[in-house]
Amino acid sequence: MARSAQEQRNLDLVLAMFREVLVPLDSAAVDRFIAADYIQHSPLAAPGRDALKAFLDEIRPSHPDAQHDLKRAFVDGDHVVLHYRVRRWRDDPGMMVCDIFRVADGLIVEHWDVIQDIAPAGPNPNPPW
Repeated sequence: MARSAQEQRNLDLVLAMFREVLVPLDSAAVDRFIAADYIQHSPLAAPGRDALKAFLDEIRPSHPDAQHDLKRAFVDGDHVVLHYRVRRWRDDPGMMVCDIFRVADGLIVEHWDVIQDIAPAGPNPNPPW
C-alpha cells in the first residue's frame, strides 16, 4: 500500500525527531518537532513538552553512551510508530521500545509507548527485533 504525501511528511517528521532529539537526547531540539500542547501518555514521563525537555536533560548525563537502533517505522494517517532498541550503557542488553506518535499541523502532538527489557537469555532464540 502506498503512502500518501501527508503520511510521508508525518513519517519524515518523526524520523527527524528521532535522529535529532531522541538519539542525542537533545532537549534543545524539542521545540522544532513537538507541539506546545503535547499530550504524553507514557506512564514513565510527566505530561507536556517542558517535562520531555526536563526528562532528556536528566537522563543525558547518566547515559552519555546510549545507543538507539531503529528497527522499523510505520505510518498510518496521522500516526507514526517507531520500533527500536535502546542500549543505555556498554554491554547493556537494552530494551525494545515501541513509540506511537500522533502528528497534526506539522508537529508531534501526542505520544504513547510500550517498553520491554531484553532478557540476556531465555527460551526463545529469536531476538525481539
